[in-house]
Amino acid sequence: MQALALALCALQLCPAVRGGQRWQPFVLERPQRRMLSQVGGFSWKNCGNGTDPLVIKSLSVEPDPISIPGDLKVSVAVSSEADLSSPLKAVLRMEKKIAELWIEIPCIDQIGSCTYDGLCNILDMAIPPGTPCPEPLLSYGIPCHCPFKQGAYSLPPTDFYLPALELPSWLTNGDYRVQATLSHEGKQLACVNVVLSLHSG
Repeated sequence: MQALALALCALQLCPAVRGGQRWQPFVLERPQRRMLSQVGGFSWKNCGNGTDPLVIKSLSVEPDPISIPGDLKVSVAVSSEADLSSPLKAVLRMEKKIAELWIEIPCIDQIGSCTYDGLCNILDMAIPPGTPCPEPLLSYGIPCHCPFKQGAYSLPPTDFYLPALELPSWLTNGDYRVQATLSHEGKQLACVNVVLSLHSG
């Protein structure tokens, strides 16, 4: 689940909901930005080597396309055959389709093909240790801090709200794909490919 979440966060598409309250997304104060208006064509697949301990069993995002700002419904089920503990590292490879070619987008201001070391520390900064996990994670027993115990976790169809989001001017309309790889001390734990289209005003 962490790998998929990071893939969406790379595009600033994380569902901005915590405990029923609407979060403001992280927005860089830069000129020449544009408002994201629609996300469509969402698809995904596991891309591991068949031995990854963490895999997504199912994932659904509705409607398609998603209007922004607007509501969406997400359901997901994941399974882990091992405990996931610090240090966790996430590597994102983000590409845009130009003509018939996929062109890699470099890491710019922590958006694009970026590497995130110390994922457990990032989670602790977002949700301080000792505080309850936000809803709906709390209600469905989904952890939000390391270590993540092995087992099966599922989120039934749940409504989220995506607020207005800004994108850098270089992240223009088009088709994108993101590969997110999660690892621990050099050992791959999970790999997920996400494909989607962005439309902005």
